[in-house]
Amino acid sequence: MADRLILDDFVPFLLSVTSNRVSSRIATAYEALFGLSIPEWRLITVIAEGTATTQAEIGERMRMDKVTVSRAAIALTQRGLLERSPNSQDRRSHHLTLSQAGRTLYDEVVPKAKELEARIFSRFEDGELHQFTHMLRRIDAAAKESE
Repeated sequence: MADRLILDDFVPFLLSVTSNRVSSRIATAYEALFGLSIPEWRLITVIAEGTATTQAEIGERMRMDKVTVSRAAIALTQRGLLERSPNSQDRRSHHLTLSQAGRTLYDEVVPKAKELEARIFSRFEDGELHQFTHMLRRIDAAAKESE
């Protein structure tokens, strides 16, 4: 008989369950405070960081599918939080930037996001969090290599 797989000891399962629990907690807070879904908040953040400007770039950076990115971008544009401009290098895509209202919302959400992060991880010392973050990046790199 093959070795048994015990889910509670299987690191990918634990990582997934924990990620879902943390994301759910954050989603509840962002929805209640700002009327934002997680994909919408991620779009606002990545655009505010200046690391991506098209929906395709955002999807790649955030590991989100095209439909999720598109729906979030449409919702944020309709709310006046994002502005879309034509992409001269690819007529099928648009550059996304935060509107003034989007920047204002981002500035309001950041302190709440950091406060929530501090509450969730308050049981850990700074060194532990640094090591954990480093390990997550290593796990991500290893998973990416095995694609």
